[in-house]
Amino acid sequence: MALGKELGVDVECVQRNGEGELIEQVQRARSMDGLILNSAGFSHYSYALRDAVAAAEVPCIEVHISNIHAREEFRHTSVITAVTAGFISGCGTLGYELALRACVAASPRAGA
Repeated sequence: MALGKELGVDVECVQRNGEGELIEQVQRARSMDGLILNSAGFSHYSYALRDAVAAAEVPCIEVHISNIHAREEFRHTSVITAVTAGFISGCGTLGYELALRACVAASPRAGA
């Protein structure tokens, strides 16, 4: 990851389809300095995922490639957002780069 190298951080990218697998991955973030999460459809109803993000106790930036507010009304609300350090929606894949910069800035070790 070129941007991670530029920012002086190690980046691990993973993708999980199942809700339980995604929760397990989020739980692993407790040993990391931050988390960037695209929870896709789980954003709108997964309180178990929300609880995992809150319990991780690391800065989390929620990312959605599309603008969820320009989609169906049920997609306008994310139950995850309230426990994140930031929210990026509608910027396409550039959102991940923005999220990495925000995550690094929000990390307690920023500038260390």
